[in-house]
Amino acid sequence: MLVLGIETTCDETAAAVIERGTDGAGHFQARILSNIVHSQTEAHAPYGGVVPEIAARAHVDLLDGIVARAMREANVEFRQLSGVAAAAGPGLIGGVIVGLTTAKAIALVHDTPLIAVNHLEAHALTPRLTNGIAFPYCLFLASGGHTQIVAVRGVGEYVRLGTTVDDAMGEAFDKIAKMLGLPYPGGPQVERAAAAGNATRFAFPRPMLGRPDANFSLSGLKTAVRNEASRLTPLREQDITDLCASFQAAVLDSIADRLGVGLKIFQERFGMPTALVAAGGVASNQAIRRALQDVAGKARIELIVPPPALCTDNGAMIAWAGAERLALGLLDDMDAAPRARWSLDADAIAPAGFAKTRAAY
Repeated sequence: MLVLGIETTCDETAAAVIERGTDGAGHFQARILSNIVHSQTEAHAPYGGVVPEIAARAHVDLLDGIVARAMREANVEFRQLSGVAAAAGPGLIGGVIVGLTTAKAIALVHDTPLIAVNHLEAHALTPRLTNGIAFPYCLFLASGGHTQIVAVRGVGEYVRLGTTVDDAMGEAFDKIAKMLGLPYPGGPQVERAAAAGNATRFAFPRPMLGRPDANFSLSGLKTAVRNEASRLTPLREQDITDLCASFQAAVLDSIADRLGVGLKIFQERFGMPTALVAAGGVASNQAIRRALQDVAGKARIELIVPPPALCTDNGAMIAWAGAERLALGLLDDMDAAPRARWSLDADAIAPAGFAKTRAAY
């Protein structure tokens, strides 16, 4: 099975080709034949964040060439494809339209099955591409738009155990960077500054600690950092590193507590997970990876974190999710609609106080 995957939900224009097969015992095998990602970071850096109109126009300009390169590097022709998958949401709607429309055109011209993939499902299934793990497993999904704990029971079977009631984790990192004058993209800059800082200098709050649910909250923590930064203005370099270190320490404590509760809820409802999995761009943070390893160790389960290149947005994860769905006969028609918002768990109820207009839901 050969599947082309297209990803355009934010500021990465990406395409990839994966091969999915089975061994003699019926177990699936996966191989990434190509994975091309073009980051638009330089285009958005002057604005300190992603500008949707700029992102959509860049996808229009770049996507055809990136798809062609992915096919060329995979040494595959369109007529050989078993399916064409595209991220149909959630994300910036202009970019989603570009990717989904391109996939529809390819599928229509070459009479190839179309799979409209939920971007979050692609993150959720990536560890099966990289590690071949079995269901059910517990997913910690943390990115610029999402922070969730999810029970992954099967392809298309997701139960959200916890979510953020305000800011997503990656969003909080980016906003802290911006308020402290650090370059865009902010998350890696905060991590780098934190490594040189004193994590005990500022006693920032640990939101939601001790609560029986598995939800997150980051808005109050972000406000506490802003208030302290305003008090210290003008900021010295040491102030900035200490603020970043203290902020990150609070996030790590929050992750440990919230995931501990999430794993307990998982076991009560579904039994022991096969693994704790982390996905999304925030999972590239090394301090967070160490915190996750501690959580997994205490729970006596394996921690699986895909390589950094497969944690951030990419075409291979879309192609793999497409292959997983294609193997089950889960195809889409040409009227598949692009979605700005698309919950992974259709039955999930927004927690009290949650802003329902937010993409994190």
